[in-house]
Order: sequence, then C-alpha cells, then structure tokens
Amino acid sequence: MEWQPVLAGDRLSLRPLVADDWDALYAVAADPAIWAAHPAHDRWQEVVFRAFFADALARGGALAIVENASGSLIGSSQFGPGELAGEVEIGWSFLARRFWGQGLNAEFKRLMLAHALAHFDRAVFQVGEDNIVSRKAMAHIGGVLIPGRVREYERSGAMVRHVVYEITREGFASGPLSV
Repeated sequence: MEWQPVLAGDRLSLRPLVADDWDALYAVAADPAIWAAHPAHDRWQEVVFRAFFADALARGGALAIVENASGSLIGSSQFGPGELAGEVEIGWSFLARRFWGQGLNAEFKRLMLAHALAHFDRAVFQVGEDNIVSRKAMAHIGGVLIPGRVREYERSGAMVRHVVYEITREGFASGPLSV
C-alpha cells in the first residue's frame, strides 16, 4: 500500500504531509478547543505539537487535509501499521473547528478507507475511552467497537485507556461511508 497517497474528494483532498506544512498545520492545531476532549489535551501547545508533527513525519503515513475550494490546509490524518495481520490503523486526525459538523470527517475517512481497504481486510481506530465526541464520530461513520480490545498510553502526563473500533472491507462496502 502507498502510505502517503494523493486522494481527491468532492470538498477536500489528502496529500503527503511535508515539513513545509508546519506553519499552516500549527495555525490549525494551536486552537485549544480542538484538543479539549482529546486525551492529548495539551497538543495545542507549540512544544507538544512540534513533537507530534515530527513523529508524524517520521512515521511516514501522514497526510495533509486540504480544502479544495480555498487550497488551505485544514487538518491532518495518518495511516499506520496495525497490530494484527490484515489490518491498518487510521488515526491521529484533526480538523480546524470551522469545518466541524459539515461531514468532512466522513469524507476524508471515506477516502482513506477506500485506499486502505483495497490492501487490508480491516482498518482500526484507537479512541480515548472518555472521548465521547470521537466515539460518536466513529459510530457515525460505521466503526464497530471491538469488545475487550483496549490500549493504554501516556497522554498529557496521565495514562489514558483507548478503545478500538474497526471497519472491515465488507462493512465499508455496505456501511454509511459507502453512500
């Protein structure tokens, strides 16, 4: 699978994230409200976001989300290797708040899922257990909670439980994102 493809949708496109995207992406990420319900609630701080950004570039699956109408960078997401055979992880996603509630999360996830599920049986998403906003978004796009599959990570100085959702190739073909 190409880990940093160019993917085009009706209202947005995804392209490889590059070092020169720092200023534009940090301008989006510097909004504390984006991270308020997120386990990494301090990611709006420059030093914290700089580490996140460097990790995204080093991982090799980072994508810039670009609004087609303006050409503006409005967020990012990433592909990563899954823990189990036949799966890919999609995550580390965020959008500028002015684009929330417009269906753009579903649009870029649909693009990413179509690409990934051509190569893998399922895509998984790790979500902070207490992140109700992201959990609702996962349910909205057809994510299915995998009972008992949890992970713990240090986020903002505390250990945080993450639950895992999946979308299978078959579920994607018949689910909410296929329309």
